[in-house]
Amino acid sequence: MSRRTPRLPSWLPIDPYILALLGTVALAALLPASGRTADVAGGASTGAVALLFFLYGARLSTREAIDGLRHWRLHVTVLAATFVVFPLLGLAARGLEPAVLTPELYSGLLFLCLVPSTIQSSIAFTSMARGNVPAAICAGSFSSLAGIVLTPLLAAVLLGGGAGGFSADSLLRIVLQLLVPFLAGQLLRRWVSGFLVRHKKVLGYVDRGSILLVVYTAFSEGMNAGVWHQVTPVRLGALLVVEAVLLAAMLTLTWFGAKRLGFGRADRIAIQFAGSKKSLAAGLPMATVLFGAQASLAVLPLMLFHQMQLMVCAVIAKRRAHDPDHTTPAPRRAAAPDSPAALRTR
Repeated sequence: MSRRTPRLPSWLPIDPYILALLGTVALAALLPASGRTADVAGGASTGAVALLFFLYGARLSTREAIDGLRHWRLHVTVLAATFVVFPLLGLAARGLEPAVLTPELYSGLLFLCLVPSTIQSSIAFTSMARGNVPAAICAGSFSSLAGIVLTPLLAAVLLGGGAGGFSADSLLRIVLQLLVPFLAGQLLRRWVSGFLVRHKKVLGYVDRGSILLVVYTAFSEGMNAGVWHQVTPVRLGALLVVEAVLLAAMLTLTWFGAKRLGFGRADRIAIQFAGSKKSLAAGLPMATVLFGAQASLAVLPLMLFHQMQLMVCAVIAKRRAHDPDHTTPAPRRAAAPDSPAALRTR
């Protein structure tokens, strides 16, 4: 009699990339980069961040973005959820400091609320739920584009000194490491887009490898600075509870708020999934620029929220697909595969 290999439930997508991130964190805890090695890792991390944002710019279709403007009400709603409602909820959580969350964890939670939305997982979940997939593509793209400018500016205003001492020098680093490479990718897109399409799989590994390098460098700096002595299991448990409440609030507000604004079911699905999630791929590089040695604690809430949103949204998407009142067929164009591998970091 053969034994069945135990498997996780299909509705519980434990992202393998999260396991890789956790392994990177463990490596940084056991063998943190220091001295000359830290200098080399730091330089490589800076280059990796610039490469990531160059690729983001080169992949974003300007024509798709312009065509998507025709559905401007939906995109404005997603942007408002991402860069207005989320930050307001983050500010409301300030009352939890320091009794529930340490100042460092609260800064990370507030930073999480300032990060742009995802692209790939928003598309995948919208497709699974039989929603408006083209709208999800444009909404995620607009959010990522706006986040390059809005996230640092909001961090400067709301985090102040908590964001690594935000200053003119910090702003210059953001422009050089994030905005300039992104604009270069946009300008060179017509010449490099074919190469990116042909080598999409390999460049996907480059993306994820670059982020792992950023995480290793950030957590190594945190270990060398001793910041992890400030975190206890009780504080981590409290952070998970706070993030669960935050995610539940945003899922509820985007779903019923979109209904109140008069959107149809397919559009409400796109709004809910694009407006309730945060991008790990965009947030991690930004945190290293904004927080410096404190980046390891700053990105912890984002890493936890990322996995939580994947698990919860997978359940919601599959239930939405079987709603008895839906009449909109699944869009055929640009549908994303229904698999945990499609729900990576974006």
